[in-house]
Amino acid sequence: MPHTIEAAKTGRASCRSCKQTIEKATLRFGEEVPNAFSPGEMTFQWHHLKCASEKRPAALKQALEETEMEIPEKEDLLKTCEVSGKNQKPTTFPYAEHAPTGRASCMGCSEKIEKGDLRVAIEKEMDAGAFAGKSAGYLHPACAPDHTGEEPVDLFEKIKANTLNLEDSDMESLEEEICG
Repeated sequence: MPHTIEAAKTGRASCRSCKQTIEKATLRFGEEVPNAFSPGEMTFQWHHLKCASEKRPAALKQALEETEMEIPEKEDLLKTCEVSGKNQKPTTFPYAEHAPTGRASCMGCSEKIEKGDLRVAIEKEMDAGAFAGKSAGYLHPACAPDHTGEEPVDLFEKIKANTLNLEDSDMESLEEEICG
């Protein structure tokens, strides 16, 4: 989903992270999310840039890298995103992580993903009777390109952009498993 950085238009919005008002003309980060009350429409959840760098690091990092706006303290925000991202589970799909348990099965090959192994998380539709929604589905890195239908290099670049909590050696292993 697209994210945006813009100057606050009115000063009525509150930061979703710290709950304080975002003053008019202050730069803010808008995270586009599905509208819970009507299908197809999107709404923005607004954050102060500093708050987003701590609470939504992957999404803000992506927006900072894509924006052509002049952002004061951009380098400091990117550094905070990197530090915060190491301690938080990514929030934008697809991403990679070490499996915290051995309970998940790969959606591609149906084999268990062992505890501690690298896995790729993708968004999947969830239907639980009267409730439908989206949740994470997991894949072995080697199964990910076939299951998603994406080119391995493109898929890896998306995963790399959304994953801040892995070491460089893990990212190299992941690239090798996905791209071959």
